[in-house]
Amino acid sequence: MDDPTRKRAAAEDLGVPVSQKIRERLQRARERFHANDNIARFIEPGELELLRAEVERKLLGVLDSLVIDTEGDHNTQDTARRVAKMYVNEVFRGRYVPEPPVTEFPNVEHLNELMIVGPITVRSACSHHLCPIIGKLWIGVMPNEHSNLIGLSKYARLADWVMSRPQIQEEAVARLADLLQERMQPDGLALVMEADHFCMQWRGVKDTDSKMVNSVMRGVFLKDVSLRREFLALLQKGA
Repeated sequence: MDDPTRKRAAAEDLGVPVSQKIRERLQRARERFHANDNIARFIEPGELELLRAEVERKLLGVLDSLVIDTEGDHNTQDTARRVAKMYVNEVFRGRYVPEPPVTEFPNVEHLNELMIVGPITVRSACSHHLCPIIGKLWIGVMPNEHSNLIGLSKYARLADWVMSRPQIQEEAVARLADLLQERMQPDGLALVMEADHFCMQWRGVKDTDSKMVNSVMRGVFLKDVSLRREFLALLQKGA
């Protein structure tokens, strides 16, 4: 591409929102970009900050449409910036950043007994109303001699990466199970999550007592009833 052509392309590119550029890359690659999908590999260096600025501008429009005086009200003058930063850099971060690095160790001692990690505090958001989902997660692993073992804190890191997206609880737990299964290749994997849903507590019926509990069982946890009972019984003792 010659220099004048490059300059014209850059000038044409100037007015295109960064969200549109990212979306077009995803569409060209025929990649899904649902609320709970990670799209990090389609975001180029420097674009995350541009995306946050774009979200800030659009949130300011939302506040204007809600008839909130963001110029005269000192409490909301910086709200659009704060909320944009919260969405992009914090609560939805799992959509925009790559999977965290996790050190894996070979199972040198050929461990093959049940291991349980938890409770891990997890935070997500309901994709229907963008309200918080906050709860506890337990992970049970039955390794084999070929399994990769990961450090205790890495379970929490991977869980946070998967959970920091808008989604429903059932899909979040299944996606985390897929990730751990791929990473560790154990004989069995069991996950249980119990959470409060603020889309039910803060709005709608406003029921503050109900929680949602769901589980995902893989491998020997599906086949071996006694192992499944042992896992669930240990959870009850530790609760």
